[in-house]
Amino acid sequence: MTLSYLDLTEEQRACLDALPFEGNHLVSGPPGSGKSVVAAQRAVMLALTGSPVVLLTYSNLLHQSLAGAVHALGPADRGVRVRTAHAWLTEWYGGKPPAGPGGVWFDWPALYERAALSDQGAEPILVVDEGQDLPPEFYRLCRILESRTTVFADECQRLTDTNSTLAEIAQRLGRCARHELDGNHRNTRQIASLAAHFHTGSGLPPIPERDGPPARLHRIPERGAADLLILLAEQHPRHTIGVIVHSKHTQFSLLGTLENRAPRLRPQLYTSQAGGGRYRRLDLDRPGIVLVHRRSAKGLGFDTVVVPDTHTDAATDPTSAALRMEYYVMATRARRELHFAHEGEAEPPLLAPVGSGELLRG
Repeated sequence: MTLSYLDLTEEQRACLDALPFEGNHLVSGPPGSGKSVVAAQRAVMLALTGSPVVLLTYSNLLHQSLAGAVHALGPADRGVRVRTAHAWLTEWYGGKPPAGPGGVWFDWPALYERAALSDQGAEPILVVDEGQDLPPEFYRLCRILESRTTVFADECQRLTDTNSTLAEIAQRLGRCARHELDGNHRNTRQIASLAAHFHTGSGLPPIPERDGPPARLHRIPERGAADLLILLAEQHPRHTIGVIVHSKHTQFSLLGTLENRAPRLRPQLYTSQAGGGRYRRLDLDRPGIVLVHRRSAKGLGFDTVVVPDTHTDAATDPTSAALRMEYYVMATRARRELHFAHEGEAEPPLLAPVGSGELLRG
């Protein structure tokens, strides 16, 4: 993901150059437009002015990816800190804030009270990537803190239960300039066309011109996903292969099978529930198989993406906006190849209507 300013596309450079250093800004763009790349560049540019900058995201796995990008781009004094929103709020509060309803986030009124008593003007500049995954209350806190905040977001990729629309982000920040980042520089035409079937927003993102193989739907025997993964890894030894699954059980089951049958592949696995070690930190630049949960895939990109357990969605209403958004996010992670798989005879209802011209069977 690391790109110098000169490596950015014309659209990405224009967006970056159009962002004033002062004020609050909301940048929206579809998958593949380069929001994460531009967010890292924005954070580094702001840090070069001498101000402390924090680059925030919801996902720890995306945090790892952004930290690597900033490390390669940033100034020698590392003026940009990369944090998950939970970690930064805990640091800012001086310890874990009191929990809010459900325990997912915090007691926001308690944070607002602390913010009102803080030294205004002492807060760092904030850059937020995948900002749609943070709750509206977070952006109200940013406003109370009077932190200059730049948010990169796409409300068609919301995968959390406590998310924000673009309108909510802008409203909570107060005075906020809106910007758009166009283009799709990740997917092929075939992958983007397939992903369009799952799009839930108004107006489809542009379809790129770059060609590639069509997406495929595989019918596999029970516990046959490992065979497909081994085959793809052998066919594409230099590809990063993102295997995006529905459950932690499936992750570890596939990991065990792959390590037993093809240890040479050295598969990696990430789970947000790990406290540290091999299941918490990944080498995202190393070719090979990476097993991730659907909720951890946001913001990432892989040469090949495999969704091996689409049969687990067979009982879910195919018109469900949440399900369609989930598949939209998973499909648009793929740079070159996209593979879906299901066990059993019946195709998942969400995929069955897709024509063979856009989704090859077999």
